[in-house]
Amino acid sequence: MNCYETLFILKPTLTEEETAKQVELVQNYVTDAGGDIAATDSMGMRKLAYEIDGNARGYYTIIYHKSPAAAIAEIERRLRYNEDVLKFLTIKYSNKKEIAHFEKLVAACSSKKEEESASEEA
Repeated sequence: MNCYETLFILKPTLTEEETAKQVELVQNYVTDAGGDIAATDSMGMRKLAYEIDGNARGYYTIIYHKSPAAAIAEIERRLRYNEDVLKFLTIKYSNKKEIAHFEKLVAACSSKKEEESASEEA
């Protein structure tokens, strides 16, 4: 299994519940294709570099996962047909230096989630 990072941008017109449902749906795309999700980083609403379908903003999310190479084509096919996804990009981490960076990103994302949950409990 290889290490991948899949970034996707959702339409800004979605509600919080719809956005959470779409993120869960994309996570299901990864697991259905045989991948293991290492971390998910919701970056929130951001300004796009250029308008896409009349939208100047989008909801950014990154999913770090380990998947077989053949699964990427299926994940991207499903993203392409999802009408709520404006853009997506999949990055493969292949050599030792890149994989070390992947592990560092996953650890940073996990620690960020732990800090958020600790602050919510307090």
